Amino acid sequence: MGRKFFVGGNWKCNGTGEEVKKIVSMLNEGEVPSDDVVEVVVSPPFVFLPVVKSLLRSDFHVAAQNCWVRKGGAFTGEVSAEMLVNLGIPWVILGHSERRALLNESNEFVGDKVAYALSQGLKVIACVGETLEQRESGSTMAVVAAQTKAIAEQVSNWANVVLAYEPVWAIGTGKVATPAQAQEVHCELRKWLQGNAGAEVAATTRIIYGGSVNGANCKELAAKPDVDGFLVGGASLKPEFIDIIKSATVKKSA
Repeated sequence: MGRKFFVGGNWKCNGTGEEVKKIVSMLNEGEVPSDDVVEVVVSPPFVFLPVVKSLLRSDFHVAAQNCWVRKGGAFTGEVSAEMLVNLGIPWVILGHSERRALLNESNEFVGDKVAYALSQGLKVIACVGETLEQRESGSTMAVVAAQTKAIAEQVSNWANVVLAYEPVWAIGTGKVATPAQAQEVHCELRKWLQGNAGAEVAATTRIIYGGSVNGANCKELAAKPDVDGFLVGGASLKPEFIDIIKSATVKKSA
């Protein structure tokens, strides 16, 4: 049983009510491979989750972009995992580099968040990745391994975790990790999982790539053996997101 290709669309902090409905219409009209070939999850801002869920085609699913680290309560401005479950939202993105950098979310905090979300029945897209300075100093794997370790220390069952490798220097910059660079880190991450979480976790956990993925570069990236899909930013708001989903067929013909 191979790893099912996974394509996530992170809408970030974008959209009006009208724009969101247009994006959903575009997705609903898109011709894509069946859901036994590719799993598609889109992640609108919190305020649009219910409307997107109600209008979106049944073979696509919805993710929140974040959730609180424990049960709800006196945490003004936060959204709890329980609330997402109550709304029927199956997925959540945790540890995105923008939150790590702008909101100072530490590796340990992200690990706690992942564990709590899983405990409440959510599936998690857990993000890891290095900055340009870290890559240029040769510490990419040390950084990514430390981020993954903080998750692995809290998580024993990886069945509901997708690991997203997003080199920070490639997010929204137009710079893309070359397919060889992406494959190298994905391969090393899988080896790390094998050594620290076991052979089965390493073989079955999907490791997806994020960082300026678009319709032009997705097929070449998808062809790499350890790239199991994408977490797409800006392009997920555009028609080319359908082309990115279609790149899943590269795996079938490989």
